[in-house]
Order: sequence, then structure tokens, then C-alpha cells
Amino acid sequence: KRWKVETNSSLDSVLLLSSINLPGGELRRRSVEDELAMRDYLQEGDLISAEVQSVFSDGAASLHTRSLKYGKLGQGVLVQVSPSLVKRQKTHFHDLTCGASVILSNNGFIWIYPTPGQKDEESGGFTTDLEPVPLSDREVISRLRNCIVALVTHMLMLFDTSILYCYEASLPHQIKDILKPEVMEEIVLETQQRLLDLEG
Repeated sequence: KRWKVETNSSLDSVLLLSSINLPGGELRRRSVEDELAMRDYLQEGDLISAEVQSVFSDGAASLHTRSLKYGKLGQGVLVQVSPSLVKRQKTHFHDLTCGASVILSNNGFIWIYPTPGQKDEESGGFTTDLEPVPLSDREVISRLRNCIVALVTHMLMLFDTSILYCYEASLPHQIKDILKPEVMEEIVLETQQRLLDLEG
């Protein structure tokens, strides 16, 4: 009746079968057939975005994916960082102007993916888009990933503005060069300066 989910905490979190949207957004009681078909929704190794619904007395978290913005993650890149470097905000889903989107999770898992063209409301969040990702999108995602690694290396807080500023500062350099220490330092210093200017 439930999945165990690794959420970078001391205990595995729990995602109950009753806490997910059924395909098509159908609302009904979960039956024995649903329990038998649980692997049609999620399998080992799948990545999901979810919200913490409650925390049990032993410290384990109960998750839910009731909203259509949550669900199985398709194509993209996962970066694991220290949770202390993720700035808490009202929303953690950001469509960046550079052409990709990021999910900045409070547990330090960061998901970078191509910005979807149209929102698929029918799937309930459990169909995976397996279309090939264009090279231009893959380059943007790779650059964003290296920028996040650069920010984390220099202990800068991660939020939509800091990531975008770092991305813009990295544009004169090749994607693979961003990870060179001297280039990384130059990019991060420029990002820091722009953030200071923004705060005034």
C-alpha cells in the first residue's frame, strides 16, 4: 500500500498509495487492483517530486503527490548538495529564462530539466516523456549543473536568482571549463557582486 522513498534523511520517507493522483486525475478509493498495479506507477530507481504531508513520531516523513505539479520526474539531471545551501522560498519550482527549469528541494536534491512546452494535465503526473532532448537544451542543462556545482563549492546560497546570475556569468566560457578552479572562482565572484548590487 505504500512506497519507501529515499529523501536524504535518516529514515526512508513513505508515499502511501492513497496519497498519489491516479492517472487522469481520477478520484476514487484505492482498490486491491490498484495495489497490484503499484509498479505501473512507480518502480525502484524512479525519481519523484513530492510534498511532505506530515512527520511521524519516529521522525519519518509522509509524502503526497496530490497536485499535478508533483509526480514522476522525466528527463533531466539530479545534483545532490548540502540542504543548508538551499534557500527556503515560497516556491521551489523555477522556470529560468535561460530555457531550463529547476526544482530546488529543501532536502538538497536539485533537479534540472528542459522547460516543458505544454503542461500535460491528463497524466496525473505519472507518465514519463521519453522524447529525445535537443542538443541546445542539453547544453543549457549541463551549464546549469556546472554552475550549481561552482556555487556549492564556494558555499553560496542556491536560489533562482543566484543560479541565473551564475549561468549568465559563465556564458563566455565553455561548459567543461566552468569546473576549472580559476574559472569557477571568477564566475562565482561576479555572481556574488551582482547579488550584492541587487541587495543595494
